Amino acid sequence: MSEAENKKYQSNRRDFLKKATLFGLGSAMGTTLLGRPAQAATRTIFPDGPVLRKPFGRSGIKVSTLSMGGMYDIMNNRLMLAKALEWGIDYWDTAEMYGGGRSEEGIGSWFARKPETRKRIFLVTKLSPRRGADFASRLDACLNRLNTDYVDLFLVHGISSIDEITPELKSWSLEMKKAGKIRLFGFSTHSNMEECLEGAARLPWIDGIMFTYNYRLMHEPRMKAAVEACHKAGIGLTAMKTQGGGPVKKDTDAEMKMAGRFMEKGFTDYQAKLMAVWQDKRIASICSQMPNLTIMAANAVAALNKTALSASDRALLARYARETCGDYCAGCGRICLQAVHNRVPINDIMRCLMYARSYQDFTLARSTFQMLPDETGALLDRLDFRAAERSCPRNLPIERLMKDATTLFA
Repeated sequence: MSEAENKKYQSNRRDFLKKATLFGLGSAMGTTLLGRPAQAATRTIFPDGPVLRKPFGRSGIKVSTLSMGGMYDIMNNRLMLAKALEWGIDYWDTAEMYGGGRSEEGIGSWFARKPETRKRIFLVTKLSPRRGADFASRLDACLNRLNTDYVDLFLVHGISSIDEITPELKSWSLEMKKAGKIRLFGFSTHSNMEECLEGAARLPWIDGIMFTYNYRLMHEPRMKAAVEACHKAGIGLTAMKTQGGGPVKKDTDAEMKMAGRFMEKGFTDYQAKLMAVWQDKRIASICSQMPNLTIMAANAVAALNKTALSASDRALLARYARETCGDYCAGCGRICLQAVHNRVPINDIMRCLMYARSYQDFTLARSTFQMLPDETGALLDRLDFRAAERSCPRNLPIERLMKDATTLFA
């Protein structure tokens, strides 16, 4: 390390250690750097400028590189949305199902009070096909809750196969664009992401995709190729689930050592995982659930961090991903679904466990589970999951995890 690099390193380290004594910036859901409950949160470090903005695919529309996920309490949303605008976070994400419509209502309440801000926001909402095919009337209900005439990006929520983006949906999207109700059209996906992205790259009418993408998945050859194909096709890409949390929650020595390494460099492991995704220039924005100002501030500070992750930093994350491979569900849901003859959506249940154990958000975990087919709870008790466990490329303990899900949700 050169003398100049050493001075920069020491400056970053001193600055962060000073800030860390004021508040644990690494908190993902009210926890400190190493995953333990915060004891004495006294002060939050705020960003010193607006986050960067990038073009969203071929649309050319510029969006903030940090997107505000819309699952937050309506009573607190006015301050949250005001701070989001102040910090340049102008990409706001929500969905029909978030909070039973309360997330959309919260944003709509803001627009009712501050109508002049609507044109500054890149507004996204989503509808799940699992709730029915009547997208036209449901979109109208979304717009009514949002107190707006249009959304900038409409997403079909949570597809697991590109076949779910039907010719009928193409016709509907073009109709809604002509009516001025949506500007851009696409989908979100938590499972079989590579297949969905590969298919989307061949559909010139897909404008945007929100997909699970993080330091665990970005090195997978098929994922790398799928992201590149979408980027070349001009599709705007939004990464979600960027922390790489899984259905198995462990506080390991490797995790603690990694957190300590990044803390010495001037940021937390939580922020480092965000920075790893931001270093992929093909990603327009990261969508993060930010239920309070502390988390929003920590994310915005990371977005403004001018110190890129070094090669050794990225190698550390990659090594940790390999060492904890068996703790993380990579979303290849088709494999385990076939092993149980398409009877139980194991991948979706893993996501519920991830919300409960990694996010510590039991309300979101239970509401997501309730979206699954009605017979899911009963089948969890009766089915033999050993074949699914044998088929898992990451050797996840699927049988035990399904029993855990029965206890937590069924």
